[in-house]
Amino acid sequence: MAVGGGGGGGGGGGGNEFQPHPVKEQLPGIDFCVSSSPSWPEAILVGFQHYLVVIGSIVIISTIIVPLMGGGNVEKAELINTFLFVGGINTLLQTFFGTRLPVVTGPSYAFLIPVISIALSRRFSDNVDPHERFKQHMRAVQGALIVSSFFQMIVGFFGFWRIFARFLSPLAAVPFITLTGLGLFARGFPQLAKCIEVGLPELIILIVLSQYIPSVLKSNKVIFVRFALVLSVVIVWVYAEILTAAGAYNRRSVKTQLSCRTDRSGLISAASWIRVPYPFQWGRPTFNAGDAFAMMASGFVAIVESTGTYIAAARYGSATHVPPSVLSRGVGWQGIGTFLDGIFGAGSGSTASVENAGLLGLTRVGSRRVVQIAAAFMIFFSVLGKFGAVIASIPLPIVAALYCVLFAYVVSAGLAFLQFCNLNSFRSKFILGFSLFMGLSVPQYFNEYLLLAGQGPVHTRSIWFNDIVQVIFSSPATVAAIVAFLLDSTFSRGHDSTRRDSGRHFWEKFRFYNQDTRTEEFYALPWKLNRFFPSF
Repeated sequence: MAVGGGGGGGGGGGGNEFQPHPVKEQLPGIDFCVSSSPSWPEAILVGFQHYLVVIGSIVIISTIIVPLMGGGNVEKAELINTFLFVGGINTLLQTFFGTRLPVVTGPSYAFLIPVISIALSRRFSDNVDPHERFKQHMRAVQGALIVSSFFQMIVGFFGFWRIFARFLSPLAAVPFITLTGLGLFARGFPQLAKCIEVGLPELIILIVLSQYIPSVLKSNKVIFVRFALVLSVVIVWVYAEILTAAGAYNRRSVKTQLSCRTDRSGLISAASWIRVPYPFQWGRPTFNAGDAFAMMASGFVAIVESTGTYIAAARYGSATHVPPSVLSRGVGWQGIGTFLDGIFGAGSGSTASVENAGLLGLTRVGSRRVVQIAAAFMIFFSVLGKFGAVIASIPLPIVAALYCVLFAYVVSAGLAFLQFCNLNSFRSKFILGFSLFMGLSVPQYFNEYLLLAGQGPVHTRSIWFNDIVQVIFSSPATVAAIVAFLLDSTFSRGHDSTRRDSGRHFWEKFRFYNQDTRTEEFYALPWKLNRFFPSF
């Protein structure tokens, strides 16, 4: 609690009464907001950190799906380069024409279930050549992604997501923004612990450099606040190289060696020196109705999770709340991104990167230009495959250690919206507690069932229907969003106090694009394109 100045309120406490912290529509303490930028050298280095962060998810997703499709290290290196290339393009499109927020666009875990379902489909088992089988699988994924992209474009550009966002209150937003980060807890310490002697030092050094050292330094603290991530990664990566060269893992299990050694990714030898990903590189897409419906469900989940990331990024970019029309515009461009994923043959659809939104908070740099520089790095290293493969060979426990901190920042961004809500209201307590609990409990059930039984709890003869249910209810953010939004929209809606308890009055000025004068600064399209594509 902050110490207040004088007076008002009951009791005779005089001039030293405790007062609540004031509500902040824009987050203070950010060094560079969405529309500002650090110097070019700083911007380039922070942008490189964003590249380091996003490549982790790209490598993890590629490592999961490529072996299931029959591919090897060559196919894995090519898919990683494709992810980087298309992700860089999509990031530029989103920052120029979409939400205009400092959000990196990368592959989504939400698409893994239908992609794995395609990879395990019996209709491709006739082909004995692994490379040809891989290409067959990728063509099927391409077709499903292309169809799914039209669903996202319709939801976004036709304004359906704008309707949802206008009825969204801070109370309903807290659970799904929070679980956008917290729902990824399995990618944090459980993955770090696969090589504890590498992952734990990375976590400790990152916290010390980014939190403790700046708090005791009187000058030059910005170096550690801004560049703690790259400094810690370099230190621990060198340490991991020393362990590998010294033979520390020579007699360890294969699983441990794959997690800990710095020379086991196979990417450097498999990657081409120069290779430009191109449309339909795996061949002509094939289309299957079941695959397309399952992929559309993944597209819906990606929309929900991206919305949580957009709102968190706006907070760490010290921008005002994102107007519903801008969110809808961003979803439409996300659909274009998924379309490009399908055209170029990426193995997953696009989403706003949660970890990169967390990096905005860690560095306190919410600059749009920095993220555009990160997109340039993504495209550059996707073409120069060998150089990109060196970065991609960072041991994954190091990446998992970064996630422990970065996902936590997104969690705290979601919890920050509690400042707009009345937490003394039992209605607020129920909606918050129940939606957060169900957002964790329901996906846990679906994921455990899948792990133990090899199939989801819904297992009809229609595999595509099973995948739809599994995709939606295994996403913590999506479950929390559905529960919180329905409860907030229906429970005691007629009471006079409900509107204020939910914090709706704080977001009222942002329901329409032109209601707040600050909106134009953060969300206006470049080159005066708002005249031709107005937001409502």
